[in-house]
Amino acid sequence: MNKTFSIANALVNSGALRFGMFKLKSGQTSPFYIDLSRLLSSPIDFQCVVDVVADEIKEIMSSRKIDKLATIELKSALILPSVAAKLNLPCLIVRKETKEYGVTGRIAGGEVKKGEHILFIDDVITDGKSKLEGIKPLLEDGAKVDTILVVIDREQGGKQNLQKLGFKLHAITTLRELVKSLIHVGKISEEQAIIILDYIKRYPQKTRR
Repeated sequence: MNKTFSIANALVNSGALRFGMFKLKSGQTSPFYIDLSRLLSSPIDFQCVVDVVADEIKEIMSSRKIDKLATIELKSALILPSVAAKLNLPCLIVRKETKEYGVTGRIAGGEVKKGEHILFIDDVITDGKSKLEGIKPLLEDGAKVDTILVVIDREQGGKQNLQKLGFKLHAITTLRELVKSLIHVGKISEEQAIIILDYIKRYPQKTRR
């Protein structure tokens, strides 16, 4: 099954693709929102996304070394352990803030060893800012992070921003590809598709931070 269709179908079936007015971390306002946490309410769709992500990582591993997987809390952290278990790879969660009690610091799930290769994973990318925030503690602890894997590229400058800083973005699918797939199988209306495509046109792929 086509990976874009698999992701698109899972997002719609689980309610992870939602329409409305949403404020993004980048400060932009979006007429739609992709919330992977909704996959938790649909085990079949959850497993579908886990399988697609795991297969994509296998492809990446065929050409580069990966010792561990990592993401930043919260949403991608909900699926990362399942992906890591399927691949038999250890994984780490980067906290958004430093924990001040118990096992302190920003890294949960284990330790970062100097020189190990870590693949950073997230659900979507807009301008790339949150990816840099998540990668920073890993780099500070001596890890090598050169590739970021996201499920969906919103096509709003994130890829270009990361490339300027020397990082490679590997997206399983893009927003345009998702829309085409959803329209083809009748999962969203023409009106909903136009809303998304018009939004992308208003925010072209230009460098922004």
